[in-house]
Amino acid sequence: MGYRYLDMDTYKRKTHFAYFNSLSYPYCGITVNVDITDLLEKIKKEGLPFFFTVCFCVSKAANGVAQFRQRILDGRIIEFDRCKTSHTVALEDGTYCYCTLEDDMPFSEYTVDAALRQEEAKQMHTIDEEEDEVYDKFFISTLPWISYTAIVQPVPVPADSNPRITWGRYFEQGGRILLPVSVLCHHALVDGVHLARFYELLEAQFSLLTNE
Repeated sequence: MGYRYLDMDTYKRKTHFAYFNSLSYPYCGITVNVDITDLLEKIKKEGLPFFFTVCFCVSKAANGVAQFRQRILDGRIIEFDRCKTSHTVALEDGTYCYCTLEDDMPFSEYTVDAALRQEEAKQMHTIDEEEDEVYDKFFISTLPWISYTAIVQPVPVPADSNPRITWGRYFEQGGRILLPVSVLCHHALVDGVHLARFYELLEAQFSLLTNE
């Protein structure tokens, strides 16, 4: 994936970047219950894979926010043209591995490609990744067993700058089906307005896919 360096001399959040990048825990995160009522109806009606459907929409929404595609490299900011997702895949022995997906294809092709890549990842059976291979990724995980109102994510030291996006089990409330979706981002790059933009785009992606 291609990327460019931002000009730090003209970067308008230069002071904010320096401050948050100096913190031991520089992350900001939030959990939002997103309405998937209509999307879930389509998933059940057409027999679509739930995880891949949500992951496709999450990837599209995250790529729609420039700040989510930014990373910190050697004290500077790089911005990718597009990022992949790296999600956890449960294995039969109770552990998990990682699987990388791209969304640069129609949804119908994405689900087929995703299933193939996930099977390949299971055969590899590893969570090992080269350091230079993770910069252009969104870290994805899911807790399909429980609904939750907040989640605490493990993070490395020193801090990395990859957004972490997680969702739990959907539930019914007020006649609607809601899905808890959590996002954790590096605050040197991402502010609350950017988090809000992600959720706005995610709801738009759900609606777009529902109406296809």
